[in-house]
Formats: sequence, C-alpha cells, structure tokens
Amino acid sequence: MRFRHPDGSTVHLAYCTNVHPAETLDGVLAQLRDHCEPVRKRLGRDRLGIGLWLAKDAARALGSDPVALRGLRSELDRRGLEVVTLNGFPYEGFGAEEVKYRVYKPDWADPERLAHTTDLARLLAQLLPDDVTEGTVSTLPLAWRTAYDGSRPDTAVAALRTLGERLDALAELTGRSIRIGLEPEPGCVVETTADAIAPLIAVGHDRIGICVDTCHLATSFEPPDSALDALVAAGVPVVKSQLSAALHAEQPHLPEVREALAAFDEPRFLHQTRTRTAAGLRGTDDLGEALNGEALPDASPWRAHFHVPLHAAPAAPLTSTMTVLGDTLQRLVGGPRPLTRHLEVETYTWQALPSELRPRARAQLADGIAAELTLARDLLTDLGLKELP
Repeated sequence: MRFRHPDGSTVHLAYCTNVHPAETLDGVLAQLRDHCEPVRKRLGRDRLGIGLWLAKDAARALGSDPVALRGLRSELDRRGLEVVTLNGFPYEGFGAEEVKYRVYKPDWADPERLAHTTDLARLLAQLLPDDVTEGTVSTLPLAWRTAYDGSRPDTAVAALRTLGERLDALAELTGRSIRIGLEPEPGCVVETTADAIAPLIAVGHDRIGICVDTCHLATSFEPPDSALDALVAAGVPVVKSQLSAALHAEQPHLPEVREALAAFDEPRFLHQTRTRTAAGLRGTDDLGEALNGEALPDASPWRAHFHVPLHAAPAAPLTSTMTVLGDTLQRLVGGPRPLTRHLEVETYTWQALPSELRPRARAQLADGIAAELTLARDLLTDLGLKELP
C-alpha cells in the first residue's frame, strides 16, 4: 500500500510474510497464492505491499538462478503484489516447532550473516517495482547478548562496514539503493535504540541504520519521542519501522493477571518480559521464567515481547501497547518530513496465540491480516497521509 506524505514523498506500508514461513522457493510462491493475494483482495486493492521473508535456502535458490528470480518477480506482478522491503532477521527455521534462541544465529560475527544479507540486498534490487529505487532490509541487532565477547564485536562492526561497501557497489551497478536496519530487540547486544547508536556510529555508513520495531520499543519501555530524538541527534537513519504491539499487564501481582499471562506462555517463540524498577529496567528471557517464582518484580507493569494483533487487544485484565505504536508513528511520519518511508506490519505470532484466539483456517488469518492493515492505513490517513491507488 502506498501513501503520499504531505511533503510529496511516497510512504510504503506492507505486511511481513514471516507469519506464514516457508523455507524454499516453492513455499514462497505458495505464500503469494494462498495468503498474500487473498489479503489484497480482502482490502479491495489492485496492489499490496509485502515484506518478504526469504530463508537461507530460498535466497540461495533465487541468487543462483536468474530465471527463478525473474519468475518470482513475474508472480508478484501477476498477483498484484510488490516488494520494497525484506525481513532479513530470521535466517532459517522460523516455522519450526521451537524457534526460541535459534533465531539469533548466525550473528554478525559469523561470516554467513554477511553473506546472507548481501544476497538479500542483491535480490531486493531486482525485485523492486520499476518505479521504486530504494529498498530496505531489517536484520539481527548484532547478536544475542551472551557469548558476544573477545574479538566478536570488532568482527561484527567490520562485517557491517564491508556490507556498506557492497551496498555502494550495488547502487552503482543497478541504480537501486538498498539500506539495512539493525532491529533492536530485548536480550540482544543492541536491546534498545540507545544501544544502537554507538555501533552504528562505529560502522559509519549512511546505508546502514536502524529498524524501529514498536513492540520491541514498548517492551523495553522506551519513550518514542526521546528514542527518536536521540537517533536524529546522532545522525542514525531510521531505515524502516515494523508496526507491532506488545503484551501489557498493568498489575502483574494479581493472580488473575498471571493466569491470563500464562495463556501466552508458549513453546515456539521467545517472549522476553520487562518491568521498570527504581534501579532501572529488569527482565527475563521468556514469559514463563517471569511467571515462575520471583524472577521478576511485580510491583510495576510488565510488558512481554509477544506480537499481538494490532486490531485486537487481549481481553482484560491484559492489553496491548498500541498507544506506543501510535505515538511512534506520529513521530515517524506525522511531521513535515517522514523519518522513514518504509512501514511493515509484523504480527508473526498468530498461530502462537492462546488457542481460542488463533485463526482456524486460511480465510480467518487473511481476515485478521487485512484488519491489521486497515487499522494501520487509518492511522496513516489520520496523520494527513493520502492513500494512493
């Protein structure tokens, strides 16, 4: 979906396909047919933006076969879909029964992360619509915080500098500018937007910046205004933003609140949980850990890294952090010039929701994704952006 900002520029809104993960090229093509096109039709649009997730095997198949890449581009066109952004965070196995810590491998100290991201950038340059010259890729925020010592930080920064050089060469060759955004996430080396500033200054390349995920921002209790002000002051570009909402529990000490939270404690994804204390931010790596014993103080609200559907906040006594999303969007695109032009709805946890909230069929999932995009569209038009055909 495209929108005209009051400054005359185009803002793109997509939804991320990691909600229906596929590891192979055949699986990606099936996504377009079975999921993406039905969402577009529900929205009554001739064109819909999607944020493709290309796993390692799918990316390598496309990179080694120009015919297959042209076939994917043709299939996108045929189904009324367009791609200006990729989700390059998960490498493989995102559809596994247990993802948890696996999603953080390989990290930026591993040469394979540089190779994979380079592949994605080259593919995106070929997938961009004919009238678009800039694409974006979100990526791992360097590494999970453990086992990231010794020479690994320097290795990661060097890899990102090399990536910047490759992106420059790609732009010269194709006329398409691809930018990469580190996506801060609780528990990672770059947990907050503030954590991103020093390593990105060390990298020192204008094609490498930050991807602001509003669920992650909220989980870490980062105020959107101060977070974005600090990025602007440091000259760190906001490459893209993922529109998502975290799980919020106002009174986690109450038994009924803990019971409600327990329904979201599931085995597939990691749901880092945070609270604010007088001594600062406290947290656990997963929701179950927070609920067991006294691992996390419960005198103040908890937030959990669980991407809940934008249009459907959990039932009381829980809620979501949609206010953080709204405040962030106001700062990102509500001013005289947008801080970013690539927005992506990223609720990948539909099938991890409590059983009574999960979609039971493809049609229900398509309905839910269309409802999320409709809400995001309304937020953008309320900020003065004009929806384009």
